[in-house]
Amino acid sequence: MPKPTLTLTEAIEQRRAARSFKSDPIPTEILQEILRLGTRSPSGFNLQPWRFIVVQEQANKDKLRACAFDQRQVSEAPVVLICCGDRRMNRLEYIESIIQLGIDAGAMNDNYANYLRSAIPQLFDNHTSFGSLEAWTNRHTMLAVAHLMIVAKSFGVDSCPMEGFITAQVKEAFNIPEEVDVCCLVPMGYADEPFKTYGGRFEIEQVCYSETYGDRLNL
Repeated sequence: MPKPTLTLTEAIEQRRAARSFKSDPIPTEILQEILRLGTRSPSGFNLQPWRFIVVQEQANKDKLRACAFDQRQVSEAPVVLICCGDRRMNRLEYIESIIQLGIDAGAMNDNYANYLRSAIPQLFDNHTSFGSLEAWTNRHTMLAVAHLMIVAKSFGVDSCPMEGFITAQVKEAFNIPEEVDVCCLVPMGYADEPFKTYGGRFEIEQVCYSETYGDRLNL
């Protein structure tokens, strides 16, 4: 199993959105580990609504580039992920598959299984904390995307989260079902020069508050 070349802190600090990529391929064992660890992301009720289309063939990358305003990183990167959220995970058969996954992992008993059978449909019927099922699946898919990009950087693999694409074209070109939404594209590989300069971040006092919104945080 491949080992990361950067620590977690180094990967977070050094990650940048790469706009141009070398043609060097990502070794298969590293790509597998990026996908394995990236999909260890948390999700509500462990529903894991994310789906990733791993695009590596040049003809398909070129087809995807045509759906993404001709942005060169899509066809340059050795791998591009089409990151999707599947709205069908509220169906009973899918809930049962999650329960079975928990049973197989030794993390599920009858009481909790029955709770999930009741609570998950209620969550999506009432949706008190989100406006639509797409909003919920996008939330959790993007959690996994963030994990993937940090894991990738820990192996020295650069990435670029992209919102610049035409959803309808991507869905048609890659046979994506109606109930599945495209959240973003993520080209991955080894960045070519010039590398994007760190753009800075606000201080935590500007974006983090104490106890209630707007109250200054003093740590």
